[in-house]
Amino acid sequence: MPTPTVAGHTLPALRLDLKGHRHVDLRAVFALALPLFLNSSLQVILNLTDTWFIGHLSTTAMAAMAACYYLIFMFFLLLGGVGIGVQAIVAQHFGAENLNAVGRTTWSGLWAALATTPLFLLIGYAGPTLLAIFDLPPEVHDLAASFWFPRMLGGPLSTLLFALNSFFNGISQPRHTLWIMALVALCNALLNEWFIFHWHLGMAGAAWGSTAAQAIGVLIAGAVFLRPAFRSRFHTGQTWRPHWPSIRQVFAIGFPTGLFPAMDVVGLGLFQLMQVKLSAIDGAATQIVMMLTSVSYLPAIGIALAGTTLVGQSIGAGDKSWAEACARVIIRMAVVYMGVVGVLLALSATWVIPPFLTPGDPQGAQVMALCIPLLWIAAGYQVFDALNLSSAFCLRGAGDVKVPTLLLLACSWGIFLPLCHALTFSPGQGWVNFLPQWGWGATGGWMAAFVYAFCLGLALWTRWRSGAWKRISLLTQTQ
Repeated sequence: MPTPTVAGHTLPALRLDLKGHRHVDLRAVFALALPLFLNSSLQVILNLTDTWFIGHLSTTAMAAMAACYYLIFMFFLLLGGVGIGVQAIVAQHFGAENLNAVGRTTWSGLWAALATTPLFLLIGYAGPTLLAIFDLPPEVHDLAASFWFPRMLGGPLSTLLFALNSFFNGISQPRHTLWIMALVALCNALLNEWFIFHWHLGMAGAAWGSTAAQAIGVLIAGAVFLRPAFRSRFHTGQTWRPHWPSIRQVFAIGFPTGLFPAMDVVGLGLFQLMQVKLSAIDGAATQIVMMLTSVSYLPAIGIALAGTTLVGQSIGAGDKSWAEACARVIIRMAVVYMGVVGVLLALSATWVIPPFLTPGDPQGAQVMALCIPLLWIAAGYQVFDALNLSSAFCLRGAGDVKVPTLLLLACSWGIFLPLCHALTFSPGQGWVNFLPQWGWGATGGWMAAFVYAFCLGLALWTRWRSGAWKRISLLTQTQ
């Protein structure tokens, strides 16, 4: 349990031994991280559910999913950052025991989320034009375009859900997030089945199912946010009016917060598009491996989110050295988890890949053969991706989001994408001609991904160790 410390505030996950020495209470860390871990694991279920349904349409449909999945996710993160960024601000206000500001910040995130609606609609309508840039095979382009618009309609809903879940996570009550997202996962599976197979909407049906499930999640999360207990403690029923300094802070923190994972995702999206351009087999294998590795990285995001809360609350309570202690535990947990799961996935390749192949598809055996070595490369990738995620989320809790975003841009656009293009394509196959083209196919693309994770993970870990984040404060920006 937290123990009183700086200026009468409390520190999260603090345990004192018999001599009065401070230690990180691992039980308290696990109590916070476990619901977040399970919640992020539900996103794995969402991803694998969509992949399973699409995989039972055709290999071409799987390639179409690979072509647009990360591009759509990129826009969700870029614009949805105004919801994601709420957690760090809420955590610091909660640590400082400024409970009225907690409710006000959450409402500011919800207003900012609603403001993204026109942009999501515009991007939704522009989908076929955007996809045409990548010169996809016509059948792949048409399937991807049918998925694009209905999925993009879920963007504002996703951003609202980010903001509400950030409130629950920031006040150390992630169990609410867990149950809400469990309901979303269940609805997603049921609605995918209904829209794809009963209404015969195919790829578009998968998108409509996911969007409808998110709408249900927003309604449930909003009802919980306005429960009497939260209305009494955080004034969630009285702080709904727009507070412009707080809204500006949400945008100031939220945009680079969303830009960081969005640029990571757009790099991965272009990486997948390269594999799809190479062939449907390379694209389908890459999509399957990406979804399987989500078993590793998405739950690890739950561990990293605990780092955002612990660091933010420690800083709000006035003890940055305690934030460092908590971050060390979080970083170690994430690296161990992702490293172990990555190896287990590679070892069990012959069991975990077949469920995502279309029965009787003549290309299925080739996809299977390619997935096996890719999973081994991905196993190495996961270790450094864990270092990236955990360091980035701890930096986010401190409000340090601009420099990490610049580091990611340098690694993604300066290292990953040029190297991926060079290793993937043979001469004459690629998008540009001024880069060398060695033609290693999807294997080369995944080797570039490993180099990228290695460079970014070490860069962000070094940024955290530098202590530059200690000069940042979110608590004075809306006074």
